[in-house]
Amino acid sequence: MTRSNVAEAADIEAETGRRTTREDWLDLAKDILVSEGVGSIKVLALSQRLDVSRSSFYWFFKSRRDLLDQLLHYWEHKNTASIVERANRPAHSIAEGVFNLFECWVDEALFDPGLDFAVREWARRSPKVRELVDRADNERVKAITGMFAKHGYEEPESFVRARVIYFMQIGYYALGVREPLDVRLSYTEAYVRSFTGKDPTSREASRFRSLAKRLIGPDDETKQS
Repeated sequence: MTRSNVAEAADIEAETGRRTTREDWLDLAKDILVSEGVGSIKVLALSQRLDVSRSSFYWFFKSRRDLLDQLLHYWEHKNTASIVERANRPAHSIAEGVFNLFECWVDEALFDPGLDFAVREWARRSPKVRELVDRADNERVKAITGMFAKHGYEEPESFVRARVIYFMQIGYYALGVREPLDVRLSYTEAYVRSFTGKDPTSREASRFRSLAKRLIGPDDETKQS
């Protein structure tokens, strides 16, 4: 964007009293991606919704392609990095490790399922995004495989258990499964036993239940998980 265009955009925003940030554009683009799909992310439409000049967009992004690339970077950093971090977090038992991972499923500050599903839909139409999704899935499964390996599970069992726990959760999101929080939490020990072959301690299970109730809250008890 030229210096004169930047100055023009600044003048327009000064007149309207409306200023935007890079995060404003990204947040709106993310919301549109989740609710309407990538095809609805247009510079003009974004500027109209933000009530600013179209030129303002170019303060922060080189092009629409640049915006989409940054959206994908945000998705990778948020969703994949959180799973990898939780899988690598020190744990005294495999059950504690699984509960660390479960935090991603109950805390959207760590993992945004709507965004993940939207990117997967995008990947159906874009080979480039398909490659990114495949890479992210592989990275996530690799981290969970490593979690099992640290607790004594050998190959291929560690890999298969990692795939089971990860693909089951992604399947929950894809199917839109919804059930009351108390019902879901009543399956806690059974899920851990199915994933690991071991029972969690009552203290481990109680800690996770308390965390899940605090994060999800009484107003959102049918949230997917």
